[in-house]
Amino acid sequence: MGPQELTGRPAQGYTVASTAEDTLFVIEDTRSDWVHTMSVRRSGSSREKKRNVALVIETSNDYARGILLGIHDYIRTHPSWTVYLTEHGRHEPDESFAGNWEGDGVIARIEHTRTAETIRTLKLPTVDVSAARLLPELPWVETDDKAITEAAVNHLKDCGLKHFAFFGDPYYNWSRWREYHFRESMKAQQLPERVYSLPQRTDPQVRWYFERQRIREWLESLPKPVGIFACYDACAQQLLEICRYYDILVPEDVAVIGMDNDELLCELATPPLSSVIPNTAGTGYLAAALLDRMMNGEHVPAEKHSVAPLGIRQRVSTDLLAVEDPLISRAVRFIRENAVRRAITVDDVLSVIPLSRRALESRFRRELNRSPHQEIVRVRTNRVRELLLETDFTLADIAESLGIEHPEYVSVFFKHETGMTPIQYRNQVRSSTLALPR
Repeated sequence: MGPQELTGRPAQGYTVASTAEDTLFVIEDTRSDWVHTMSVRRSGSSREKKRNVALVIETSNDYARGILLGIHDYIRTHPSWTVYLTEHGRHEPDESFAGNWEGDGVIARIEHTRTAETIRTLKLPTVDVSAARLLPELPWVETDDKAITEAAVNHLKDCGLKHFAFFGDPYYNWSRWREYHFRESMKAQQLPERVYSLPQRTDPQVRWYFERQRIREWLESLPKPVGIFACYDACAQQLLEICRYYDILVPEDVAVIGMDNDELLCELATPPLSSVIPNTAGTGYLAAALLDRMMNGEHVPAEKHSVAPLGIRQRVSTDLLAVEDPLISRAVRFIRENAVRRAITVDDVLSVIPLSRRALESRFRRELNRSPHQEIVRVRTNRVRELLLETDFTLADIAESLGIEHPEYVSVFFKHETGMTPIQYRNQVRSSTLALPR
């Protein structure tokens, strides 16, 4: 059969090339840097065989659904995949894909020995997206726990806090690793290592009622005000509940930050919980890319592939400014109230604070370990993050809200501070906080 005749023009953003065997569509997505290609065989040609991939990932929590969304994003650009997915909880074994299922690969959160045994018997290319490491011979994609801990501690320091603590659950490897990095951070700063660990156990369920009094005693023993990094949002939420029960003021005496940015859990907490935002969509996308390489016959070493967090979502649980120097406290409040709506400089700060530039710089660094200029940049960068996450503002809208004349400057300074363009950040954060498409 000869080449087909193409009539009309392709839609804008599409380039079409035709050969005797197939038609190649080159799709240029003007919303991103991606270029997609799709080859469509002519009638009479054999169709490309679909690869069947099992997704052994629970659908019961925000983190896992973010991973699934990242895999979904990968499949959209690699349509040769089909997936097998069933609904199950985090600690429930999923053996539904065993038996007569004929597949080509697996992406799994392997957190149960029965699931591990089932996957081992399949002898298929597999990528693990759990930190449990029940099958250490597999490559695995997980959170960068050092970067997560640094982000949490730095956020508490940005609040002006000087006392820090960690609240962990040793049932999970990632909690132990975050505790390790917290201790290392405290050692590097010559600060006490204040840590509370829930009891070791074989059951993931925590008997919070029986722990309540011990946790209260630990909280009351901490110097105030104190910032606590809880290993993940569920622990942080329970910690906030214990503070509420015993009338411990949050955030005035105890500021709490969690990890996972589970929107529903964080907003239902009392008060609403600040949290580190993981790049779950990036985790899923990377896992899918690794599995594709393995299914193509490439050897992928059994090592960890770490994915850094996207940032911090501040809510009421860390909404405080613990600065002892009254003039520096005034300076910080001036910056935080004004840098989000107009372009200010250190001279503007000096116009309302009765200090010389040298004294302001010295006292500012003593309180917050950064300069007034660095604080201005930090506040403006965080404001751009908030607007990208919480609104549909264009770059021009964001620039106008910050008092910036040229929108392109927002993109330049944001990429300089974060390593991502505003559009890249918005796409990644929203992918990590949305549920799967309905």
